[in-house]
Amino acid sequence: MKYFRNFFISIFFALGLTSFSSIANAECGKITIADMNWASASLMANVDKVILENGYGCEVELVPGSTMPTFTSMNEKGEPDIAGELWANAVLNPLAKAVGEGRLHIANDAPILGLGEGWWITPATAKRHPELKTALDIIAHPELFPDAEDPSKGAFVGCPAGWGCQLANANLFRAFEMEAKGWVLVDPGSAAGLDGSMAKAVESDRNWFGYYWSPTAMIGKYGMVPVDFGVPFGGSENWDGCIVKPEQECSDPKPSAWTHSEVNTVVTDNFKNNAGAEAMDFLQNRTYPGEVMNGMLVYMLEEQAEGTDAAVEFLKKHEDVWTNWVSSAVAEKVKAGI
Repeated sequence: MKYFRNFFISIFFALGLTSFSSIANAECGKITIADMNWASASLMANVDKVILENGYGCEVELVPGSTMPTFTSMNEKGEPDIAGELWANAVLNPLAKAVGEGRLHIANDAPILGLGEGWWITPATAKRHPELKTALDIIAHPELFPDAEDPSKGAFVGCPAGWGCQLANANLFRAFEMEAKGWVLVDPGSAAGLDGSMAKAVESDRNWFGYYWSPTAMIGKYGMVPVDFGVPFGGSENWDGCIVKPEQECSDPKPSAWTHSEVNTVVTDNFKNNAGAEAMDFLQNRTYPGEVMNGMLVYMLEEQAEGTDAAVEFLKKHEDVWTNWVSSAVAEKVKAGI
């Protein structure tokens, strides 16, 4: 009799603990994640979905998104719950206001390391000319970067017309007095033209100097080298009040390093308060090394992989990265679910 009593007590506790565990996992509830319309953000959204579902028992829905519409919806409607890769420079003031008023929270201010915009050279150029340590060094040697149409001039490849970065590059070109120093500002015409210009230079072993950003498949595929500007950031008055403005509104641009790119993982107040502390801790710990993200973007480009498949590839290939974001118990649940 005693045996049966102990047996049933054991069963009771086992069931109780199982139920308790289920309740704990269910704490996260239903959440929505912005599946942004660029590769790195889509990868992050899908990785978050797998980990939150399998590791924390969340019920996750991905919703289409992009920077401005997603931020506006989160700020005004409280949904989606998570924007994994919000490029915040375009919404700095309203984001600060929303955070200050408690509607939104910055869960992670560095979800990807080594990201940002700026000027780049090829790895072969950096190897051939180790003396070119800064943009100032490069600008002094236009002869090393001959323009295809006028080889007597150096070619600096800027942004396609219509892109926001076109204004910044054009004004920095003036600020560094590059035309007087023997350079021409090349408009690549399109995203494909910009990518093609870089790819052709790398594959034909020619020097290349121009604008790009990271994380991207192009930077990862070709191992492009970021260029130190050789001058500090010139201040928000110069940048916001001149560098990013049309030429007629920027009569006297000053040399400057590129402005820091603010990229955050942002969550709603509902997620912070209701999804559970462990789920919030995961997002706070979730940081992708730049070289890993660039490598994943190369994979997505070459394999034509969507975010769903790329997430599985990342989780299987880079356990050494993501298992540092979660507890060992959660890691085992995630591994079992993929």
